[in-house]
Amino acid sequence: MAEVSEADFLLASRGEAWELGAWVVAALHDRQGRPGFALADGTLRIGATTVQAHDGAILSACADATEGFLTGGDDGQLVHTAPDGTTTRVQKFGSKWVDHVAAHESGLRAASAGKVAHVLDAKGAVLKSLTHPSSVGGLAFDAKGKRLAASHYGGASLWFVGAKEDKPRVLEWKGSHHGIAFSPDGSHVVTAMQETALHGWRLADGQHMRMSGYPAKTHSLSFTGRGRWLATSGAESVVLWPFFGGGPMGKAPTELAGGDEVLCTAVACHPQHEVVAAGFGDGLVLMAEIASGKVVPVAPPRGTAVTSLSWNATGSSLAFGTEGGFAGTVDLAKR
Repeated sequence: MAEVSEADFLLASRGEAWELGAWVVAALHDRQGRPGFALADGTLRIGATTVQAHDGAILSACADATEGFLTGGDDGQLVHTAPDGTTTRVQKFGSKWVDHVAAHESGLRAASAGKVAHVLDAKGAVLKSLTHPSSVGGLAFDAKGKRLAASHYGGASLWFVGAKEDKPRVLEWKGSHHGIAFSPDGSHVVTAMQETALHGWRLADGQHMRMSGYPAKTHSLSFTGRGRWLATSGAESVVLWPFFGGGPMGKAPTELAGGDEVLCTAVACHPQHEVVAAGFGDGLVLMAEIASGKVVPVAPPRGTAVTSLSWNATGSSLAFGTEGGFAGTVDLAKR
């Protein structure tokens, strides 16, 4: 996109940007649509407010169950930060790092420390602690909040949160699995692996789905709102796997917005339309329409990789952050 001038990027006309001074672990919107940025120096940036949420690095972050943000740190703490910047320690897990967090609008939260994924209620009480064969690599609730999926070495485990007896359904596949996602309808689970591949399971019959051919490891995966496509990072373009018509097995992926020989490092699908936001290793952020392939430039390259992207619930706001601490939001509401 070398021929595009800075004025052509949406950030120039519809955005705000900040130099935050630390690696952006997560660019977020809370459930009310407020943007926030969790940083590797332990702070959370909400608007003009900088909040010291952890005594150490933030390792994981998500929108909390009702409002504000939930973060896990290398200080062993799980912390809620309210929109006004007030922090509350939800739990302390000793000296173990809180590597992954997840939350559901029902009030449930989950946090992993080492091999154990803890499920917590809206008040922060631990409802159950679920042990896995190795360190948890990723956590995800399904859309209804009924099941929690955890990736680990050898596959993934699915737990029914409300079960009286905690016995997981184990989805087996050799290798180390990290990022994990449920399809929106809860019919598939996909993990990103330590090797340059994804693995998926169709839950109805346990059918395996192997998605390979990436030049680099996939760090980011995102289903479109209706679950027809899975967008992924890890290649020089946005790679989209079709989850319709019997796919993705036996079907080639669609590739969007490639050609600059720079790896895609982050993806986030629009919550309503078949549009994907993508960030690249040079800091470029763009949006691409899946059906037409049309690309809209969002933010110009600034030299460090995009680490995180986030839409608000209506898809009218996009937030992004980079390794170098540059972050921004773009307002896409009609004017």
